[in-house]
Amino acid sequence: MTRCAIIGAGLAGLTAAYQLRQELPSAQIDVWEGAERIGGKLHTVPFDGGPVDMGAEAFLARRDDAREFFAELGLADEIVYPSVLRPLLYSQETTHPLPTAGVMGIPATGQAVAGLVSPETVKSIDAEAQREPIAWELGGDQSLGLLVRDRYGDEVVDRCVSALLGGVYSCAADDLGVRATVPALANALDELVRDGGPVTLSAAVAKVLAAGEKAASPQTSSGSKPAPVFGTFRNGYATLYERLAQASDAEIYLETFVTGIAEVPSSEVASHSGATSSDQVGSDAQQSDSATLQSASAAATRYRLLGLGVDETLYDAVLVAAPAPMAARILKSLPGPTAKAAEIMSSIKLASAAVVGLRFASDVDPAGNALPENSGILVAADQPGVTAKAFTLSSRKWPHLAERGAIVRASFGRFGDDAITRAPEDELVDYALDDLAALTGFDGRAAGVEEIYTQRWFGGLPRYDYTHTETVQRAEEVLADVDRIAVTGAWAGGVGVPAVIAHARKAAQNLARQL
Repeated sequence: MTRCAIIGAGLAGLTAAYQLRQELPSAQIDVWEGAERIGGKLHTVPFDGGPVDMGAEAFLARRDDAREFFAELGLADEIVYPSVLRPLLYSQETTHPLPTAGVMGIPATGQAVAGLVSPETVKSIDAEAQREPIAWELGGDQSLGLLVRDRYGDEVVDRCVSALLGGVYSCAADDLGVRATVPALANALDELVRDGGPVTLSAAVAKVLAAGEKAASPQTSSGSKPAPVFGTFRNGYATLYERLAQASDAEIYLETFVTGIAEVPSSEVASHSGATSSDQVGSDAQQSDSATLQSASAAATRYRLLGLGVDETLYDAVLVAAPAPMAARILKSLPGPTAKAAEIMSSIKLASAAVVGLRFASDVDPAGNALPENSGILVAADQPGVTAKAFTLSSRKWPHLAERGAIVRASFGRFGDDAITRAPEDELVDYALDDLAALTGFDGRAAGVEEIYTQRWFGGLPRYDYTHTETVQRAEEVLADVDRIAVTGAWAGGVGVPAVIAHARKAAQNLARQL
């Protein structure tokens, strides 16, 4: 019997387990997870009124591959969409409508951010096209924040771009790469280089916006409503990760700690107590596997997991679905190219974040101050006196959550600022309530706090800086020469549920072809 180990039971690991089951129906698939639950950075919490996500809360609904995958899992009818309410941006002690005519807060014209930035900055944006072209390397990357600062000025970065990116990546714009986080913008800059035209930021943003309008034009011309940008699951992401676990038919071991992987040469396999497919070649369980694959598998080196709570099973293949530094520590125990890949991966830094979920007795306090009719509030990075980086007005944003009470999520933490994510729960809750009152006038304490849930993500997201894409490519190129060892995760596939799923499925398919 072919045996596969997956290290990590987050979205990437569970997706990989499911895909391996599709590719290898008779295989033994074991998933090893250090936490006491599955789901990883997806976490659905059972509030009294109904389930609420305390990790990622939405996915890009316009990605066909994700929608098709959810349909394959039988979850198409579980998907719901947000309201049409727009978010606000808190800057200079007041709220502003979030600018819409831009790419992740980067405008094509000064008018798009007029009122949010100074008149001088508006003029600077509109004059950017006349400046010296950007020294952009085809296929390369640069710091997003530094690029926008240089072309448009600090106000655009600190008041807009970092606010939008902070909620997604838990990083300021200066810590992120253009290609690593806004690939459409990097591709537009590449096109400008290839076309030989002036390479300017405003021209690149205009290209991205025009492409988006063109993609939406068939729906608009037919009279149908544009497809929603985001979606989620009616009963939270637990719907997805529990279905993946079930459909994978994998054995999932919780509260285990894998520290490394050991090679077991084929000469030692037969005498090992956890001997695998070489002992089973003639068994009924192996009849569904081809004789060719059996023969190749029987002659191959096996792998044994090292750590606490793991057993002596020998595996034909191992897929590591863990954050990059953890994956690097596990892989460095193997010799040769694997150790080299581990060294490359260890350079990837992580950002931490914390989320405080609050359910109030009412969305109006005794003084008549109501939660705004908006989907959320982003906070400018240069806004003093506010600790939270964003608020999701969940029961405003998601109609299905409005049935479960007045729910708000407060988000904290950026790369390089782990202190706030380690603050005691009482302090985080006070920051959330105080900041919410300062930004909206709504007094949550007076309205009545009925439920609180605090979720911390230590090292929850990789820092997708301007070296990230190249780092991932180098690591994957090295691992391509390693037999039956693979990696996956948000650090490799990119941020967002569809990106993680796509990378995990591909990694599992590639691994299955080697077995």
